[in-house]
Amino acid sequence: MQASSGTRTKTRMKLKKSVRARGLSPITKGFQTFEKGEKVNIVIDPSIHKGMPFSRFHGLTGVVVGERGAAYEVSVKDGNKTKMVVARPEHLVRNVDN
Repeated sequence: MQASSGTRTKTRMKLKKSVRARGLSPITKGFQTFEKGEKVNIVIDPSIHKGMPFSRFHGLTGVVVGERGAAYEVSVKDGNKTKMVVARPEHLVRNVDN
C-alpha cells in the first residue's frame, strides 16, 4: 500500500493537544495583530486548519515581514536558508524575549 503524503503526515505527536486544551481555541487568538519587524514564535494550533503553516516550522522563531490578506509573512531561518512562512495569527505567538 502506498503511504499517504498529505500536509499533515508524520505529525501525530507534533500536532497533538493536551487533554485539557482540546477543542477550539479562544476566538481572540484570531484577532491578534503584529507589527512589521516584531519577533514571533510559530506554534501551530491543530484545531484551526485555515492558514496553518507547514509542520516543519512548528516551534521556530521568526520576524514578521509583512501582511498577506488576513495572514502574516514571517521570515524564518531554516538551516542556512531564510524562508518565508505565511501563517494566520492563530498560529503565531508574540516572542517575550524581545
